[in-house]
Amino acid sequence: MSGNLADGRQGGAVGALLEIACDESGSDGENLTGGNTDVFAHAGVSLSMASAAAVVGEIRDRIRSPAEEYKANHLLREKHRAVLEWLLAPEGPIDGQARVHLMEKTYFVVDRTLGLLLDDAAEAALLFRAGRPVLGEDGWRAFLEAANQLLRVRHDGDPVDAFYGTVDTLRRTHPGTDAARILERLARTRPRAVAYRDGFLAGPPLIPLLNPLLPAIVRTAALWSGSGRPVHLVHDRQNMLTPERIAWIAGTARRAGIGLAGLRLVVARDDARVQVADFLAGIARKIASDELNGRGDPVLTALLRPYVDPDSVWGDARSGALLAAPVTG
Repeated sequence: MSGNLADGRQGGAVGALLEIACDESGSDGENLTGGNTDVFAHAGVSLSMASAAAVVGEIRDRIRSPAEEYKANHLLREKHRAVLEWLLAPEGPIDGQARVHLMEKTYFVVDRTLGLLLDDAAEAALLFRAGRPVLGEDGWRAFLEAANQLLRVRHDGDPVDAFYGTVDTLRRTHPGTDAARILERLARTRPRAVAYRDGFLAGPPLIPLLNPLLPAIVRTAALWSGSGRPVHLVHDRQNMLTPERIAWIAGTARRAGIGLAGLRLVVARDDARVQVADFLAGIARKIASDELNGRGDPVLTALLRPYVDPDSVWGDARSGALLAAPVTG
């Protein structure tokens, strides 16, 4: 998985491979409950180099900013609304050639926590739906923050004691509820949590449980290879994407039967296709976040909907339905 299978400079197709250019938006590392963003987005585009360059050139001509490198925030400014709508429009420049995988960060925390401690995805979905209504805003926030600290590699204090102290308080405060029933189950899982934390004594894990980028790349490969054609990914350089982690992505994809033929890292400003993926990831993250927080723009949400991966990791039912990202579980 060194990226030697194709150089990716001849367009979206290289021989029998489909080449997909990727980028992300909303990465806060493992700080998923207290970071700057509440949505993570990973976009892939299948444009040729020439087509992508034409898209970037058209955006520059329409926006006419002196900025050396354009980012999604240029398109998200109200004065450039027409450019944003042009980019996402049906039969527009990326229609049918771009997809974006979304992750609602707080749901990702709950899913990973109950996956680790209970091996039960259905309970994760149930707790997520019941959490805020039953535990209240403060109680739900306390649970999310304690879970985030428990799972992240870098932490403050004793995350095991903090997590189980929070669980114990909440289950006693809200007896007889679905949330309390799940919290009762969690209260009995301390040995698993201790074993998880003890695993860090030899050093940080190769694959941090809470980092969304790596599973998002695997999902992007699955999304584009679904037709049976193997894909080669071209991705913006990331510190997270070390050779060892790229090998993990390759192995995970292989075991899942995903046709991932290679992954190559590039500098975004040198590859117009990755720049277009960066635009879509940033735009999708903002539109999805606005919808999640009840301030969505119906026109933009409708324009984004065809690009959204139906298997996005999303827990909020209302915004998920609007974004066409079905509730998991």
